[in-house]
Amino acid sequence: MDTIKLVFLALPLTFAIGCSAAKHPAQGKPQATVFDPMISQLRRASAVQGTADAYASAQRRAIDAEQRGDASP
Repeated sequence: MDTIKLVFLALPLTFAIGCSAAKHPAQGKPQATVFDPMISQLRRASAVQGTADAYASAQRRAIDAEQRGDASP
């Protein structure tokens, strides 16, 4: 009976120690992964989308100004 109590007390303690934050040495640069090329492509596409949105917005303003008869911006 005492062995069972000891096991039930040691089990949560073992889990608590195993799940505690380990001290890792500070790493300078993260390691490259398989997804890095895809992530860089997404970032470039996002930058291009921002440029395209800015151009479309300028075009819309110019068209609206032309329809109102205002001078071109």
